[in-house]
Amino acid sequence: MYTWTMDTLSQLVTKRLRHWILQGKLKPGERLEEIPLAEKLGVSRTPVRAALATLGNEGLLEHRPKRGYTVRVYTFDDILGAYEVRSVLEGLACRKAAQRGLSVETLARLRACLEAGDAILACGHLRPEDLGPYREINVAIHECIIEAAGNAWVMRFANQAKTTPFASDRIMLWDDYGIIWRSHEDHHRIVEALEARDAQRAEALMREHVYYAGVLLMQNYKRLTEAAVENDVLQE
Repeated sequence: MYTWTMDTLSQLVTKRLRHWILQGKLKPGERLEEIPLAEKLGVSRTPVRAALATLGNEGLLEHRPKRGYTVRVYTFDDILGAYEVRSVLEGLACRKAAQRGLSVETLARLRACLEAGDAILACGHLRPEDLGPYREINVAIHECIIEAAGNAWVMRFANQAKTTPFASDRIMLWDDYGIIWRSHEDHHRIVEALEARDAQRAEALMREHVYYAGVLLMQNYKRLTEAAVENDVLQE
């Protein structure tokens, strides 16, 4: 029988709260209080307190004396800047992975992801129930390539860059079939370059892929923000 330690429990709480922030379930500027969160998560205040401190160090939360923690509010420049960093780091990961060469296991994982994406997109349109599975495929491809770089520092900083809300590869605010099809075609070209050990092309493809995703997300996020503001005005 497995015994939960306070450390493992705080890690689980941290993971859950991070997920809620990245998915927008905890809104920018929202104040987070230990007791309500502990009750919602069904744990004591101790792991919640540790999780809040960890997320504060990651930059997802802001801590103010006597006011506790709030979800950090990011500007459009913050988000685009995070994508610029992601594009450089993941491009570097691609270059390193191509130079090292992909293992049989890594190449098999990437091909399986591509085939799964092909199957989802084969019908010529994106069904609502397909968005979640495709998101998981997207995450798996990027994480697999970062791991294949074999550089702990690249992995550390690339993952840190992705913890910015709306800059995470787990966030997809668009549901346009054409955009996702282009993104998936990028994945095919990137894997082809990796398999060919063409480090320069693999890096360039990944940098463009991530940066373009950031530009698209920024445009969509602005539209959503403007629509929300307009809706608030109409309701006044």
